[in-house]
Amino acid sequence: MLTIRKAQDRGHANHGWLDSHHTFSFADYHDPRHMGFRGLRVINDDTVAPAGGFGTHGHRDMEIVSYVLSGALEHKDSMGTGAVIKPGDVQRMSAGTGVRHSEYNASRTEPVHFLQIWILPAKQGIAPGYEQKAFTDAEKRGRLRLVASSDGREGSVQIHADADVYATLLGAGERVSHAVRAGRGAWVHVARGAARVNGVALTAGDGASLDEAGELALEGTADAEILVFDLT
Repeated sequence: MLTIRKAQDRGHANHGWLDSHHTFSFADYHDPRHMGFRGLRVINDDTVAPAGGFGTHGHRDMEIVSYVLSGALEHKDSMGTGAVIKPGDVQRMSAGTGVRHSEYNASRTEPVHFLQIWILPAKQGIAPGYEQKAFTDAEKRGRLRLVASSDGREGSVQIHADADVYATLLGAGERVSHAVRAGRGAWVHVARGAARVNGVALTAGDGASLDEAGELALEGTADAEILVFDLT
């Protein structure tokens, strides 16, 4: 059975430089009913003001994926990585035994809108690591494009977790489907636009979960960008 998580029911924090919506409990937002879904721990829908950003801070034992929807995000970390993440890019940072990093809006005039995603690793204490790849709109148009996986197949970034992350762009009337195998579950996040998931109408910020084997049917009702997480 599909379970719906409406955008307006998420946690929300506005710090001026950061406007953040939390699908699951995060920071000062705590809801014991929404602590994550299987290995998926965080989906933060973040908009950072021009020249604003997250100062240097640390993480351990988490797979962190950033997915930029608009604008550009500047990344620096204690591994020596420096990069700018733009729409179409998927960034994976394995915090492992410990990493420090900062994320800033690369623009002084335009906001950056991105999804910050945390997935629990299959094993703790791994070496920190970083990877970033670009996926064109054409690769995602009308199909589920694998963008992150445990084995890096099909050119996806490799995460240290038993999870597959797909991205799709759907126009009105375009359809894709995904089969969830026994022992796994799936979370759908509508990043923007509008779609139906198994016939249920969803709009930007809405989520839906299927916690059993079955079929997910996605249909765009307006131009939509959607992520699908398939997890143990």
